[in-house]
Amino acid sequence: MEFPSWFHSAIQERLDDVSARIQFHPDLRKYRLEEKGAFEALFSCVNMTQCPEYSEWEDKHHHYRGLENERLYLQGMRDGSKLAIALMSDPFAEQEGDAN
Repeated sequence: MEFPSWFHSAIQERLDDVSARIQFHPDLRKYRLEEKGAFEALFSCVNMTQCPEYSEWEDKHHHYRGLENERLYLQGMRDGSKLAIALMSDPFAEQEGDAN
């Protein structure tokens, strides 16, 4: 089944909006700042792959990205379930009940 282009556009806009909100969500601020500090400490090392600052940054980076991805996944599940319910519900059910 091929979805219309407007549907793809709507889904992409929703994903962009949710991604932007999650990226700057206040609950993730602490982890974002930790990752940024660890990334800045990287430049004090000559051989980045051998220094402990690189390992620390890498750990914080993966942790922060994991938190972002988890929130994206959960929001996608919520949006998907709302869409599925809306598509499966009978739009005329309420109107029929109101007419009686």
